[in-house]
Amino acid sequence: MTHQIHEIIWGPWLLLAFLGVGIYYTVKTGFFQIRKIRYWMGETAGSIGKTEEEHKGVSQFQSSCTALAATIGTGNIVGVATALTAGGAGAIFWMWVSAVIGMMTAYAETYLGIHYRYRKKDGSYLCGPMVYLDRGLNRPVLAMIYGFCCIMTALGMGSMVQANSLSETAGYSFGISPLVAGAAATIAVFLIIKGGIRRIAAASEKIMPVSAGIYFFFSMAVILSCVSKLPDVFAEIFRSAFEPAAVFGGTAGFCISRSIQYGISRGVFSNEAGLGTLAVLHGAAENTTPEKQGMWAMFEVFVDTIVICTLTALVILLMTDGKPETAGIDGAALTAWCFSKRMGKAGEYLVSLSMTVFAFATIIAWYYLGKQAVSYLAEHLHIGWKIADVLYTVLYLNAVFLGCLSSLEAVWEFADIWNGLLAIPNLFALVALRKVVMGLER
Repeated sequence: MTHQIHEIIWGPWLLLAFLGVGIYYTVKTGFFQIRKIRYWMGETAGSIGKTEEEHKGVSQFQSSCTALAATIGTGNIVGVATALTAGGAGAIFWMWVSAVIGMMTAYAETYLGIHYRYRKKDGSYLCGPMVYLDRGLNRPVLAMIYGFCCIMTALGMGSMVQANSLSETAGYSFGISPLVAGAAATIAVFLIIKGGIRRIAAASEKIMPVSAGIYFFFSMAVILSCVSKLPDVFAEIFRSAFEPAAVFGGTAGFCISRSIQYGISRGVFSNEAGLGTLAVLHGAAENTTPEKQGMWAMFEVFVDTIVICTLTALVILLMTDGKPETAGIDGAALTAWCFSKRMGKAGEYLVSLSMTVFAFATIIAWYYLGKQAVSYLAEHLHIGWKIADVLYTVLYLNAVFLGCLSSLEAVWEFADIWNGLLAIPNLFALVALRKVVMGLER
């Protein structure tokens, strides 16, 4: 039953909806993400250390690191390996396509998030699709549906699934028992989240640049060690993505469709553009504008998919001669095996450590996502905020602990269903509020 529901929600119609919204904003802005790459790069990564002012709130860079913490996770290692194994080398091409298009979707939802956000009584911001569905479209029911789906996704995909990946990796590579891993992860998460968004943002600011930098360095070491194979790998990527059906009949058409399906779906899973989560994560940024924070969201999708996912894909394709499906393994095991082929045991430890750090960073970022949804629902359903906050925190920490102990094959699909349901009201809002994003309505 769960599988059938998953297939319905994540069918071609939803992928087309993701692409359709992204293509609309891409065309309406004159391919801004490509045409103005030097501009938005300069306004984001190029502005670090130049325009950030000292203040007590969350900086633009910190909010960006928090968003990267939520997006750079198991999808960059497990998701890429799965996409390549199931869809062939061409899947990475369609991940690039989904990322380029998704950059404008990320811009639009973050723009709306900052445009409609408001301060609560305690001075913190409430931001995200719940707010622009309510205040922008006057659809409070849709807003509450989004908020509920966000909480369920946080408890499933954001905590249990990530914690399970963390625990399995710690056990496989470092011999740490699930009970110990669960206790350590739960305590570490609690120590960070009890400090609120400022501590989460501060932790993300320290974790993400270092961990992503280390992964980048070692990936490039593997890639450069067999740089002579790169032309053949890129040829296989494009051949697999555009293989004419006339040559191989129906089989080729099926392979192409699988490349498109897995490439686009895993691209969305990895960078989250279109789910509305980036609108929530950027809501705490101070001293910013909708346009500026929208460009930070574009930068995150670029880093997540164009950079990190591509590094993983190239390592796998180089080590399997462009045929990852022939390796006989999948997921994190395939990625670890590919690194170990060139770097020995150190390669396996690198992937394991990266998986652990990325998963932990995702857990703390998704706690904040769910907390924002709880805050909105508590406010509009007239539930005591402190009671709702304590209940959510207890549920979240329990989900982290149980995720480390459980076997979550079924939970992956269950959590992915909530992920898909999360996208539907958000994509509707992006279409309905398109004039606001384009500056035609204020």
